[in-house]
This record gives sequence, structure tokens and C-alpha cells, in this order.
Amino acid sequence: MDPRTAYPKPALHGGEQEPPGSTAAMPDRPDHGEESYRGSGKLTGRKAIITGGDSGIGRAVAIAYAREGADVLISYLPEEEDDAQDTARLIEKAGRRAVTVPGDIRDEAHCRAIIDRAVNELGGVDILVNNAAYQMAQPGGITEITDEQFDRVMKTNLYAMFWLCRAAVPLMQPGSTIINTASVQAYLSSSALLDYATTKGGIVAFTKALAEDLAERGIRVNAVAPGPIWTPLIPSTMPPEKVQKFGGDTPLGRAGQPAELAAAYVYFAAPDSSYTTGEVLGITGGKPVS
Repeated sequence: MDPRTAYPKPALHGGEQEPPGSTAAMPDRPDHGEESYRGSGKLTGRKAIITGGDSGIGRAVAIAYAREGADVLISYLPEEEDDAQDTARLIEKAGRRAVTVPGDIRDEAHCRAIIDRAVNELGGVDILVNNAAYQMAQPGGITEITDEQFDRVMKTNLYAMFWLCRAAVPLMQPGSTIINTASVQAYLSSSALLDYATTKGGIVAFTKALAEDLAERGIRVNAVAPGPIWTPLIPSTMPPEKVQKFGGDTPLGRAGQPAELAAAYVYFAAPDSSYTTGEVLGITGGKPVS
């Protein structure tokens, strides 16, 4: 397979959308691995939480985890219910348990409730994937970023990750894993995404520090740093002219698809990566993450 032509090149059409966006509203639908991902039992019997699990990268990871044998709880915003139910059906079609938890992770109490639901309905937490994120491009830079936007980005991307980890860690057994979603923006930061890039740099630092903290408990912590990946977040938070060119500036000349990240999240969750902690794996179409 030629990676340059494995998926369409720009321009992709995402429809005219408001945040958080909808998969159903995208004329060019992302590939989440619905038809392609084949499991091999790497996560049999495991219990996973995936924030932002309704669509995009989160849906691709949920499909992969279920087909690898894990039960999956997905959290998402209430307005993403339709996408979440589609993901839940895919989890159940794989023969695994799906738990759906709508709500806003900017609320610490809701973060604790997510962990509680996993314990009560799945029987524990073995894998925590902190994937949910918010961005809103501001081409004018810092002067266009309001306090409200800055607060929303920080709380969604950083506070929630901290709250979820703090609540989950005391319940996790040796062999459990935490996987955070960073971004190429942590390394190649864009002025139009100043606040978002700031949080993604923070996620890299948080991952490395938490990995050192939890090593003595036998809990591993790693991160995946995606490049430009085609999800509902893109057409709903970026100017149309940017969407038209999205992913075209990578060495491979196209945006990535959520399905192309799923295996990385499986790797970090499975025993295959038992000697790996505190690492960041870039999946960026060739853009550097160093």
C-alpha cells in the first residue's frame, strides 16, 4: 500500500458545522476502521475508558479496543449523542460491553462520575484514554483569544485529564495503562492554535512526569501525538480555507484518518509495550515531533 494514496488528498469536505461537529454531517466521512480493523485478543477482559469516544480518534480506538476484547466506556458531550450511539453499537457488535456517559469533563464532579461508572458497570479501570479535546482556531492570534475560550481549552484539555487520572489511579492495578492524546502542535505550534498548542505541550510534560510517578505502582503512562487527522473537530473549528488544505502540508501530502491511529493506542494498552512508559509516539504524516 502506498501511504501517499491510501486515503484521499485535499480537499476534503466536512460540511458547514458548529462545534463540536458531527460525523453524520461530513460529506467526506472519516475512516474509523469499521471495515478494516481486525482484532487478535490483545485486550481480552480489559476495561477501558475513552474520553471523546463518540467520534474521530476516540471512535477508532473504541472499535479497536472492543475487537481486541475490551469492554469500553465512552464519555462525550450531550450534543454528541447520535455519534456516541453509533460508536456504542459498533462496540456491542464486536461482542463487548458499551457504557455511554454524556456530560462535560470541564466539571470535576463529572470526571469522578466517569470513573465511578466504569467501576460500577464494567468492574474496574484497566485503561484510561484521555482523548477529548477542544480547539478553536483564531487566525488573528492571541488578541482574538477570549478568556472564555482560553478557559474552555485549558479545562477540557488539561484540567479534565488531571482530574480523571487523579480519580482513576487509586483504583488501577499493576499492568494498567494511561494513554494521553497529545499533538504535533506540541512541537510545531501554530499561532492560530496558541491556546490549544499550549495544552498539548502540557500533555507531553504531564505524560512524562506521571509515568515517573506511577512506575513504582506498575502503571504505565504514554501518549500519542497525532498530526492533522480528519475528524468532525476540523470543519467545526477551523476556517473553510484551512479545511480545504487540511493535511496537504505533510510530507505524505494528505490528512490522516482516525483508523490510522488505532493500532498505536492498542500497542500502548497491550502487554506488547510492557517496557515502554513516558513515551510519545508521533503519527503525523511525516511532520517531526522532537
